[in-house]
Amino acid sequence: MKINHPLLIRGVATAGAWTVRRLVGTTRFHFRYADPMVDPSVARRTGQRYIYAFFHEVMLFPAYYWAWPEMQILISDHRDGELITQVVQRLGFGVVRGSTTRGGARALREMTHRVDRGHLCVTPDGPRGPRRHVHQGLAYLASRTGLPIVGAGMAFRDPWRAKSWDRFAVPRPFRAAACVVPEAVVVPPDADRDTIEACRLEVERRMQQASIEAEEWVQQL
Repeated sequence: MKINHPLLIRGVATAGAWTVRRLVGTTRFHFRYADPMVDPSVARRTGQRYIYAFFHEVMLFPAYYWAWPEMQILISDHRDGELITQVVQRLGFGVVRGSTTRGGARALREMTHRVDRGHLCVTPDGPRGPRRHVHQGLAYLASRTGLPIVGAGMAFRDPWRAKSWDRFAVPRPFRAAACVVPEAVVVPPDADRDTIEACRLEVERRMQQASIEAEEWVQQL
């Protein structure tokens, strides 16, 4: 069922944000950083800014744990985008509308203009996939802004899974969650098309490997 009425969207968004806080808030979070300096809580103190990337299926992980105003997250212009936007705004994120497939050029421009406001957050396989694929827009954004890409792999232990293209993960109460973060990827400011593609592939490789490591680790917690 599509939700179009503004008051209904507002009510559902309020309930959604409350549910995320209550449900994901019971999770036991664990982190492993290849470079501790890319930890957002450390970056808040040092002033270094990054582009944080995480796959669409584990969006509830950062939506709870990294919901800070300086986190500017890219939300798609697809039909559910307004509802998702209102949910993440209530959780504490800043929001940019657009995606790598719809409204992409406008969104990239706006995110470039928000560089001085904090970190940028992207789900590089959203909103339509393929699952765990990194689109070129992420590497292009890094080249334009000069911000390193921190591509995290995240996992919940035995989550509920939606029957969607990304197998969206909903954590079970009081279970563990793991986040594995490889070293940042720096995209040259003058990157040509081949360099953009090479960086995209490297980010994708690191994120996929980190996701596998997070899934293996969380089963031991």
